[in-house]
Amino acid sequence: MAHFESLTIFYPMWNEAETIERAVAAAFEAGDALVEAGEIASYDVLIVDDASTDATGKMADEMAAADPRISVVHHEVNRKLGGTIKTGLASAKGEIVLYTDADLPFDMAEAVKAVRLLRIYEADIVSAYRFDRTGEGARRLAYSYVYNHLVQALFKLRLRDMNFAFKLVRRSMLDCVELKSEGSFIDVELLARAQRLGFSIVQFGVDYFPRTRGISTLSSNAVIVKIVREMLQLRSELQSLEPLPASVRQPWNTDAGQ
Repeated sequence: MAHFESLTIFYPMWNEAETIERAVAAAFEAGDALVEAGEIASYDVLIVDDASTDATGKMADEMAAADPRISVVHHEVNRKLGGTIKTGLASAKGEIVLYTDADLPFDMAEAVKAVRLLRIYEADIVSAYRFDRTGEGARRLAYSYVYNHLVQALFKLRLRDMNFAFKLVRRSMLDCVELKSEGSFIDVELLARAQRLGFSIVQFGVDYFPRTRGISTLSSNAVIVKIVREMLQLRSELQSLEPLPASVRQPWNTDAGQ
């Protein structure tokens, strides 16, 4: 008997025609490995097309028509990373949900370890960090260093590399966390709200593979300004949040609250 009933592997996509086939193939390999290992009983792949202007949406629809394990949600207007992740997390049907980028910043085989960690440590989130980030370039590496230290200070998050696109979460936790960010701050918001509500987060390191296809826009000045604005707003909102009782945080644990 599998430890988890189902897993949804979710990709937010904008103009990822060059990477979509490789991303879905990697998700299938990871899902098959998890089923074989007895960690999950089934899996599906969810693509959220954020109003792409290339062939991403068409290709996603064709793949979904050919394989029932694939589903697609289309945005009529571009909602950026935060809006796309919110759509994906709300649409995911699995008992557990893994979200990452279509350019595959890590080996999807690491998903087997992530699910195992979620189970063994009875965590609500597994958030990976990169061992070596030098492939990003000096400017982006500097931005990330300042950003992560600022977030750690403001939200008391003792975590590394919080914006890295590798988050494995329990569906039951997502029902308790209201995400508001429309931009790249979405990852930190998820972690900060979860911690404030009393959910458990564990981390592990993975090898990082910089993007070789497609376009990244996460270091633009407009993105940075939006992140700072959302950061200050979240800090204010978190003051009113109280930890949830264990019976709410761990409905999957029959011993919770006893």
